[in-house]
Amino acid sequence: MMHRVWVIVAACLLATALHAAESGSGDGNPGKPVAKAAAKSTAKAKRPAKQQARRSTTSMQKGKYTKVRGHPAPAPETVNPEVLDVQSSAALVVDQLDGSAVYSKNATAVSSIASITKLMTAMVVLDANLPMDEIIAVTEGDIDHVKNTTSRIQIGNALTRDEMLRLALMSSENRAASALARAYPGGTQAFVRDMNLKAIVLDMMQSTFVDSTGLSSGNTSSAQDLAKMALAAYQYPLIRQYSTGNGYTVPSLSGRMMEFRNTNYLTSSPEWQIGLSKTGYIREAGRCLVMQAMVADKPVMIVLLDSRGRQSRVGDANRIKRWMEYRAANAVTG
Repeated sequence: MMHRVWVIVAACLLATALHAAESGSGDGNPGKPVAKAAAKSTAKAKRPAKQQARRSTTSMQKGKYTKVRGHPAPAPETVNPEVLDVQSSAALVVDQLDGSAVYSKNATAVSSIASITKLMTAMVVLDANLPMDEIIAVTEGDIDHVKNTTSRIQIGNALTRDEMLRLALMSSENRAASALARAYPGGTQAFVRDMNLKAIVLDMMQSTFVDSTGLSSGNTSSAQDLAKMALAAYQYPLIRQYSTGNGYTVPSLSGRMMEFRNTNYLTSSPEWQIGLSKTGYIREAGRCLVMQAMVADKPVMIVLLDSRGRQSRVGDANRIKRWMEYRAANAVTG
């Protein structure tokens, strides 16, 4: 009997103790399980501010186009159109309507001009009034021994003078330009002589030509003289057409069609209206570009010489375009 009484008493005491532990007292002293939960809750409440600061810093380090917790990415760096910062060593922008210089940088400095030479080559060919359908075969004499460049036009390839001219202007094909000079009455020597005579007629007194390709660093001129040459070349419809063409195909020796593209990809850009174009590059000249274009509703001739970066001449052309458009939109003069 006594044993059963003690079991009942023990059960009552245990129930009372459990109830006290779970509910705690009313003076702010919780039982043990509640104390642990409260401690955890307090720690969590203290962490978010530090974590948020750390996460914000990390997100900014990921790059300027990273989205941070739903916020828009920072805008890309903008170019100030009020300032024209041309990277080419020499540059000149000429208004075709009145011949005035819209922009000039080292315009009289003489340097190598690379394949810009081919604009003079084209004028001399066309001035001679030679049959454009005459077949000209590429020979070993057209191989480049100056820079050792290669060509897809193989020895023995026979194209018309018209096709040679097109490839020389559009794709800057050196073997085509060499073949044009070699097939000239009197040969290459007479051709180069007439290139220099043409330069004198155009009042290009800072210019010298030594070959028809531009591979020799001895082909030299200034931005000022090249603007004169380009303005003269613009008067030839075939030069305008061929220098701005986007592509042309000719047969190889095996009969397979070879496609050639324009060396100036701006000619296919919808953002540009280009009426004449010629690129050039050899190590001594850097990256060069001469082109006629409509910019801000104005016909201009752009000359860029000795651009050292692969895309710097194109970048300069786009900078000039933005700058001129900004000036026109804001009626900036002078």
